[in-house]
Amino acid sequence: MTTHTPPLINPLYGTAKADTLPPMSELHKVELFSGLLTEQLSALEQTAEMRAYNAGDVIFREGNPGDGIYVVLEGLVQVSTRVSETERRVLTRVEPGDFFGEMAILDDRPRSATASAESETKVYFLHRDDLIRILDQSPKLAVSLLREFSLRLREFNQRYVEESLQAERLTLVGRFARSIVHDFKNPLNIVGLAAEMAGMESASLAMRQSAQKRIAKQVTRMSNMISELLEFTRGSQASVVLEPVDYRSYVSGILEDLREDLADKKVELAAEEVPEASVLLDERRGVHVFYNLINNAVDVLTRGGTIQVRFKVMEDTILTEIEDSGPGIAPEILKDVFEPFATHGKAQGTGLGLAICKKIVEDHKGTIEAGNSEAGGALFKFTLPLAS
Repeated sequence: MTTHTPPLINPLYGTAKADTLPPMSELHKVELFSGLLTEQLSALEQTAEMRAYNAGDVIFREGNPGDGIYVVLEGLVQVSTRVSETERRVLTRVEPGDFFGEMAILDDRPRSATASAESETKVYFLHRDDLIRILDQSPKLAVSLLREFSLRLREFNQRYVEESLQAERLTLVGRFARSIVHDFKNPLNIVGLAAEMAGMESASLAMRQSAQKRIAKQVTRMSNMISELLEFTRGSQASVVLEPVDYRSYVSGILEDLREDLADKKVELAAEEVPEASVLLDERRGVHVFYNLINNAVDVLTRGGTIQVRFKVMEDTILTEIEDSGPGIAPEILKDVFEPFATHGKAQGTGLGLAICKKIVEDHKGTIEAGNSEAGGALFKFTLPLAS
């Protein structure tokens, strides 16, 4: 293809050709952005960068910064990952009107796959920061984006579960994908309800602002969930930033959010008054312990029940107890309850929640244990260090 200027060389993205690209109005044809208001779409278009690639050009490699997503206008893009020293596996092929590199929106981490042009290809590059700003203003776009993530994860899971029947080594990959879909279910439901409320013709400004805050909180929650899962699968010590935190304020906020999540369930979340204490805590990671333990209890209380949360300040730690009125944990699996993929019979269990709880608590130099209460329900106890 003849051009009148030299090609633009970018070490991260391969060889981009300086060529005439389609008019920016093409962006509105992408289904993902169909719900944007005209001014929002215009703002996104103004920040989008047009790029072109020859067949065989690498768009990004594994390990490159995850700084945004790509929308394919023309051509075909192959996304692949290395499964061994000599073998690469094609994960998907992206056609015009579709996008790739989307995990960069929620997970600000290096790329986990390589994308390359299979034919002459033209794309828009949309920077992560610009998309986050648009997401803050458009609940409908947030819902569309999260639904697309969920569908792609389901497709990923289905494909690899089928392959695992022929290759045992893919079994854990399939189960891990299922765990992501399961863990995203609750926040996705909250985002959907909030977006529906914001879209009502009768919705007031206060209702829309409340819905926007709930959506932003759930997007942050899912981003943190992904980071936690990635840290867990790497098997390495996660980055823990311990700072003095007012435990009463911190836990009260978490319990308030959880009660909102349980509003349509026959489960009562009862808690003692949280004692005044300053705790050494990584706030971003600590919230997962409460969500995982309490949501686990909700899963077994299919006919309703009660979850009790209690606290006790010790010499140099604070003890938190979470007890449910369910059937309890079977003695034969009690010793393995914190092992990965030990679901102990739950129909919707993923087997990663308790393993992640254990890792978070131990990264905080605390302890966690599981057992059954005198009344028969499951009882979890964990400690966190007090700030001196």
